[in-house]
Amino acid sequence: MFADQLDYVVGVDPHRDSHALAVVHVASGAIVFEATVVANSDGYANALKIVGEHASGRRAFAVEGTGSFGAGLTRFLTDHDEQVLEVSRLRRERRSGGKTDALDAIRAARSVVTQGRLAKPRAGGERQALQALVAAREGAVNAKRAGLCQLRDLLITTPEPLRNELRPLTRARLLQRLAATRPHSRHDAELRGSMLALRSIARRVLQLTAEERELAAEIETITRKLAPQLLDQPGVGPHAACGVRKFVRLAESPRLQAVRVSSSAHDSKGLFSV
Repeated sequence: MFADQLDYVVGVDPHRDSHALAVVHVASGAIVFEATVVANSDGYANALKIVGEHASGRRAFAVEGTGSFGAGLTRFLTDHDEQVLEVSRLRRERRSGGKTDALDAIRAARSVVTQGRLAKPRAGGERQALQALVAAREGAVNAKRAGLCQLRDLLITTPEPLRNELRPLTRARLLQRLAATRPHSRHDAELRGSMLALRSIARRVLQLTAEERELAAEIETITRKLAPQLLDQPGVGPHAACGVRKFVRLAESPRLQAVRVSSSAHDSKGLFSV
């Protein structure tokens, strides 16, 4: 039980611009001090100073949302050799109405005393970098997919004979062809407008493809360093392995779970029915 190991618990309810703190005495459950600090480096230092003045004994910080608004404070405290515990979000209490951020911080602190077992924040560094890379790649993939759908719709109404010329091309050849077009040399307004739109979307898709490949390469590098055993499993590639939370749980577990991945590579086929 943490109650036997600590004299004070500092509950933290973090937000984007400020963090609410509450120092609770473990033995008595009394609230020793409450404060609010700004969510930046100066605020984190101020929080540590305040806590040092009011909780000089054995202490731990109970932070709600260590992977979200509390990430910066968690990183700062860890760098200063402070003990940080992760508290589950207090959404149910929040929905019951009428409470303040200070009360959230008090509840976070008291949860350490009552629950007995709390998780420590997951390590940052490369895993945090991996999470950011995965999010960026997913954004690029979704934007690319939207661009391809838009391109397909435009190709359906493209004037002849351009539409007929583009029909047999594979995705890769089609994108290269459209990206290299010179629409301003056309005199027909409809054809010029269609070609300009197609060129714009094709170049966007190619740029997103390059971004996705660059991000994917970095994801694979970090994944192989953090959990090479995942990539040894049949059918598991780096993107399936690093599904953010699932990947972190698998990497930290001694027993690997089965992960399946499906591929949707159709570059060798004609993409559009035009």
